[in-house]
Order: sequence, then structure tokens, then C-alpha cells
Amino acid sequence: MPHADSSLVPPEITSKAEFWVHVHDQLQNLLEDQRDWVTNLANASSLLYNALLAFRPHFENGDRAVNWCGFYLISSLFPKPRFTAVPCENQGAKTHVDTLSLGPFCGKPACQFINVSPARARGVCATAFLQGKTVLVQNVDEYPGHIACDGDTKSEVVCPLILHKGNDQVVLGVLDLDCLAVSGFDEQDKLGLEAITDLIVKRCDW
Repeated sequence: MPHADSSLVPPEITSKAEFWVHVHDQLQNLLEDQRDWVTNLANASSLLYNALLAFRPHFENGDRAVNWCGFYLISSLFPKPRFTAVPCENQGAKTHVDTLSLGPFCGKPACQFINVSPARARGVCATAFLQGKTVLVQNVDEYPGHIACDGDTKSEVVCPLILHKGNDQVVLGVLDLDCLAVSGFDEQDKLGLEAITDLIVKRCDW
């Protein structure tokens, strides 16, 4: 089967429970024999974005469409600069400490960095990262400290990527989905996405 067909949703799938099992299976096939996290997250964001747009029972009309799907990851996962610029005297150096960096995504251009330092963190992604728990927001305009990368977004769900190492847990980043409608996601979406993030973490080398 061509890779692009992974995002097709068969017409016999009519419930969210069936939809998320289908997407999980499709993603499992896409990640077969591939451990590179950049490649896997790129395919995951594309699959989720396009499958959700194709699943009409989920979005009953155009204003309920998912408008962004992607990942923010701890900055230490990204390649380091090949050289370090020396700051001009008395100007200081600009650094990104305690941040999540924008990773693979589908949708409009987004915020490049999200501060997750406990003293300065704000927004849904930062909350999900720091708590290590999925955050489901039915109306972003009512969420304290919401970061509006796209003013058209009305609801959001963010799932942490949690790597289990023995008895320890390391939060690697988050999967973030936005919707154009209020209450665009629910508990079924939360459970489906948590299974997706668990699969992604296990299928990548970090």
C-alpha cells in the first residue's frame, strides 16, 4: 500500500473508538523498521492531521476541522550548533534554557519555542509537559495563559511523550492538536492520542 493511503479512513469506520484503533494500526505500520524520531514524528503528525480531516463523523462540519497537529520537544534532542557565537561586550548572550522546540508538524507556521521553566511557563503545552499528563481544553479563550499561535484555534488537546526508563519517567516533549471549534476534542480523543504517543515513544530512538 502506498504510504499516502495510510491516512485514508474506510467508510465502515463510524465511531471514534474504531477510528483511533485504525489510526494506531496505520501508524504502527508506518513506523515499522524505522527508529529515527524525526522521520517517525513527521509521518505521525501527517497521518493524524489528514486522518482527522478525513473522518467526517468526528468533524460534522467545516468549522470543527483540526487546524494544527505537531510536536514540541526538549531542546537537547536537536542538533547542537557547530560553533558558538561570542556576544558583543555588555550585551549578554541570548540562550534558550528550559524550553521545548518546535518539531515536525502539519498546519500553519507555529511558535518556535515554548518556555517550560516552572517560574515562567504558561500555556497548554507547558502544563502538559510539566505535569506529565494530557491536558484537554474545550475553550482556549478561557484557559489562563493560553499561547495563541493561531487566533482561529478554539480548542486543544496536548499529550506528553513519556519515556519509561526503569522506575524513572522522562518527558521528551508533547503532541499538540488544535481545532477550529469549541469542544473539538473529548475523552475518547484523549485516550486514542495517549495510545498514539505511547507507540511513538516506544518506536523511536531518543
